[in-house]
Amino acid sequence: MENLDSRLERLERGYRRMQGVAVGALVLAAVAVSAALVQGGDKEELVVSRLTLADAQGRPRATLSAEREGYSGLVLNDAAGNPRALLGVSKDGSPKLRFSTAEGNTLAELTVYSDEAPRLAFAKNGGTEFFAVGMFPDGSSRLELADGDGRPRAILGADEHGSPGLLLVDRLGQPRATLRVSPSNNASLVLEGLDGEVFRAPSSVQ
Repeated sequence: MENLDSRLERLERGYRRMQGVAVGALVLAAVAVSAALVQGGDKEELVVSRLTLADAQGRPRATLSAEREGYSGLVLNDAAGNPRALLGVSKDGSPKLRFSTAEGNTLAELTVYSDEAPRLAFAKNGGTEFFAVGMFPDGSSRLELADGDGRPRAILGADEHGSPGLLLVDRLGQPRATLRVSPSNNASLVLEGLDGEVFRAPSSVQ
């Protein structure tokens, strides 16, 4: 037969489950009442400007909101309440996906500008970008590799005609090597030394 301790433990578990269900029902009821007050009609829909989901300890873990300024988005928090992931649309209509550290530094971000210009960027824990790739409204594209200070050092791109090029830059931001193919399919290489000496191939490159 089941002993008294086991029965009490089973009853306690059942009581806790009922508490959770009751709390959830109260929350949903409150949301429903608020929505009804806001919508002011007979439509069968939920209309709220902010919805927050909490875990078993009452800590906010997800917030879906539509701000007066025109921004709307979903923010996901970790157990400590720090925003770690964001999916949103800015007031100009640009969608964005962002992942951050517990301290709020962005590690990865994907943004689409003007409906045709996506950009993906990765950053170090301190917030300094070291990799970025994107397209521009004119059809050109660009990939950048940066050093520890966030300065672009290698830039690979293609112009609006699809002509590719590679640019290598020193720590002072001065171009040192340029390799490109023109729209007319002519290839060129330019190397610049610290003393100002320039090597071009073919030699007719300006």
